[in-house]
Amino acid sequence: MRGPLGAVLERYPITTEDGGIIRHNRKCRDVAFLVIFIAFWVAMIVNSSFGFNQGNPLRLTYGLDYKGNVCGDKHAHPGLHQLELKYWLNPNQVYQSGVTDSQFKLSNARSICLLDCPTPLEDSLSWVCDYPEGDMHLSMDDWIDRNYDYYEILTSEMKNASLQLQGPCYPVIFPSVNVYWSCQYIARASNASLRHWKQMGGVDIKEDIIVDKSIHSFINSRSSVLKRYMADIGKAWPVLIVCGGLLPLFLSVVWLLMIRYFVAAMPWITVAFFNILIITVTVFYYLKAGWIGNDAISPIIGDHDPYIHVFGRELNHLRAASILMTFIMVLSILTSIAIVRRILMGTSVLKVAAKVIGEVQALIIFPVIPYSILAIFYMVWISAALHLFSSGQVVQNNCNTNCCAYDLLSEKVNCDHCCGYSVRYTPHIAVSIFFHLFGCYWATKFFIACSSTVIAGSVASYYWTRGETSSEVPVLPVFDSMKRLIRYSLGSVALGSLIVSFVESIRFILESFRRKLKVAETTPDSWFGKMVYHTSQGCLRCVEWTIKSVNRNAYIMIAITGKSFCRSSAIATELIMNNILRLVRVNVIGDVILFLGKLFVSLSSAVFGFLVLDTHKYSSGHNKLSSPLLPVLVCWTLGYVVATLFFAVVEMSIDTLILSFCQDSEEHEGTAQFAPLLLMETLSEQNDMQRLT
Repeated sequence: MRGPLGAVLERYPITTEDGGIIRHNRKCRDVAFLVIFIAFWVAMIVNSSFGFNQGNPLRLTYGLDYKGNVCGDKHAHPGLHQLELKYWLNPNQVYQSGVTDSQFKLSNARSICLLDCPTPLEDSLSWVCDYPEGDMHLSMDDWIDRNYDYYEILTSEMKNASLQLQGPCYPVIFPSVNVYWSCQYIARASNASLRHWKQMGGVDIKEDIIVDKSIHSFINSRSSVLKRYMADIGKAWPVLIVCGGLLPLFLSVVWLLMIRYFVAAMPWITVAFFNILIITVTVFYYLKAGWIGNDAISPIIGDHDPYIHVFGRELNHLRAASILMTFIMVLSILTSIAIVRRILMGTSVLKVAAKVIGEVQALIIFPVIPYSILAIFYMVWISAALHLFSSGQVVQNNCNTNCCAYDLLSEKVNCDHCCGYSVRYTPHIAVSIFFHLFGCYWATKFFIACSSTVIAGSVASYYWTRGETSSEVPVLPVFDSMKRLIRYSLGSVALGSLIVSFVESIRFILESFRRKLKVAETTPDSWFGKMVYHTSQGCLRCVEWTIKSVNRNAYIMIAITGKSFCRSSAIATELIMNNILRLVRVNVIGDVILFLGKLFVSLSSAVFGFLVLDTHKYSSGHNKLSSPLLPVLVCWTLGYVVATLFFAVVEMSIDTLILSFCQDSEEHEGTAQFAPLLLMETLSEQNDMQRLT
């Protein structure tokens, strides 16, 4: 049989009169994994530095002009401050890019950055000309004041080139509308503009819906949608701070205080508010998807003709999310109804945790420390992520098609190096992004594990002194537990968090392959193949859940024994297997209530995120989001992480007390000697059987 356990105490045999004394005979464990974790952080810093050096988040929102400048970039040449809209100058190039089997791509069509989308005139022909340079003695401000039109002052050679759609000026034939900071043609050519164009001897301009579809397909490509989603995170950063950081902090502290003083009512309050909030979030999704009311998201920015309707891929994503939320809502409500009869049992366990919180009051304040560290980490990480996603290199395309355009500097039509520009992403950037994502997940798991271990050490100190003040337990057990973690067990925590992160990353990669196979319709057709296919998925999820459960209990035993991660996992697993019935009876319902509490906090973050993002600031104008989907999901995720940090006070208190009780009972022939009275009443076999009966 193993030696007695204590939070920091390894007790002498019970034959001593004082019941036990503190002994500090720990040593550093799993040091190699701590070194790996530190090296990983160094690599994260280097990786982020690459993003900050090479990236430009403006590329996520705005397009490139014919010089390779990012629209809206005040440091470009010429300066493009407030010139944020990308406009394609040559309508025939736009048409050609949309023709089936055409080798010409829209990225090679000549484009320019404007302040607003031009519209055809009824009484004359309007023009949009290249940036003024060379002999065009106009400033950028003069060019803007002239509505980008200096056709009147062109030489005859330049006018003839313009009539051949070779610039430097191009006619405005089609009306256009601002769709995600690009001017999308509306396939209704102005009859008056066309008449004037033909009278001037201009070349034939193709009129077809292809000019509309070509730009629409470009704007709704997968890469463009992904960039807009990432840009939404950058635009909504104040919402992420308030709704994803400060609000869940406030709600989590309030929830802990309510548990401390109104423990009997809190499970019922949590279940009720959880159901209300998940219904509210689902309704919000339906509203923004356009299935309820007339408040669906629109890709059009600014004022426009109400008869013009443009649909974006983001709307389809919101509708898919609405269907998923409907399924989750129904499942959640049915689950909460099913556990109503078991809530009283969960309340008994929560009462014990409430007593511990009352005795060790620093537990309520302690999560603020890991919360502050994670808050700083997330702000830097998100900023680095935006730069990494935009860290491709702007290069001129290598096209073999006719893209001749008049060059104002050389004063002639140039058919060489006239291709458009695009952002080229090398394979190492994809690896850097994946590494960055994995680093975020590992760091999050690491800090949550550190917080859980400190809480477990504090609660175990309380248990092994019978819940009484003792000269052997420090006045501030929380900070003493922190000192032990930092000095001895950081390597063990790094190993545990790495295992969870690695397993979940593998599952994510396999799930991605599974979806690709499903799209490609290569799923096994035989019953045996399907059985193996789905069984492997289920087994992987079971392994993930088991590792998470073992990890949590391993952190408790690390805090109690100071052993290595593997040894602590073995001790925890043995205790659980020896007392599986007792744990299942008491702990499962408590975990469910705590899980609903975390969802209550995170759903509140999502609801308030929806409300703020629905204001004028984020639904129109400069800061308009392409979709509230990703910012709301980030608020939801951040809220859940914050709730996990604070709810770990109750969660780890319950688990630590139960494991300590099991060890205490095992060492004293079934009768716990150190358990506080309230815990004895809750966990004793007689009371358990009476409640179950």
